[in-house]
Amino acid sequence: MQNLINTELSMTSKEIAELVGSREDSVKRTIERLAEKNIISEPPTVDGIKAANGTIPQHYVFTGEKGKRDSIIVVAQLSPEFTARLVDRWQQLEQEKSLGFNPNDQIAVLENLLLEKKRNKELEHKVESMENLFKEGMTTTQFCKMLNGVNVNQINHHLHKKNWLYNESKSGNNLRWRASSYARDKYLTEKQNQFIPHGEESFITYQPVLLKKGAQRIYEMYLNNELPMKKTWNGLHTHDKSIHIAA
Repeated sequence: MQNLINTELSMTSKEIAELVGSREDSVKRTIERLAEKNIISEPPTVDGIKAANGTIPQHYVFTGEKGKRDSIIVVAQLSPEFTARLVDRWQQLEQEKSLGFNPNDQIAVLENLLLEKKRNKELEHKVESMENLFKEGMTTTQFCKMLNGVNVNQINHHLHKKNWLYNESKSGNNLRWRASSYARDKYLTEKQNQFIPHGEESFITYQPVLLKKGAQRIYEMYLNNELPMKKTWNGLHTHDKSIHIAA
């Protein structure tokens, strides 16, 4: 079977012969006889391993759901008692593709567990990094100043495009950012400030501030390189930078 992850599942006539304990030429004759009767579709062939005498054997290859069906019919004709074994083999191939490794291979299972442990450790470190940076009452700009390489002059414009913020200024000349209905109480809240100019009526301004979930979402965008970055950015994220310095 070829690449489990990037291609469709497949099984060759050679593999079928090995499963049922038969000669491959018998398997191929059965395939050809069933194809002539239009019971199955004639499968394509692939080159096998070059033999010592220089000949290159040809193997029929069954691919995908149609190939799975046809191969079961072939085995049912050859050795009905081995049909269940063939079905089990297809199920094993499907499981390997789904998991990305052979669950019956102890080394592969161990490698997968180690990889998963490494991923979990990296995720914990990223979450810890974000929580160490975030403080209640922070604005988006203040939070992003803690993230290596982010262009803080563009961050609110970026969040405006993401429908987190809108500009309250009717003229459009001044920027008075407000939390949008989409982001309010989900990613952002607002802090009210009352101003009383001398000799004039007081007025209230609103300042969007980050909630913890909003900081988490911005940090995810940061790690996925989805935030506006400075041209001079060195390519290191904040948690990467701390590891690099510590090392």
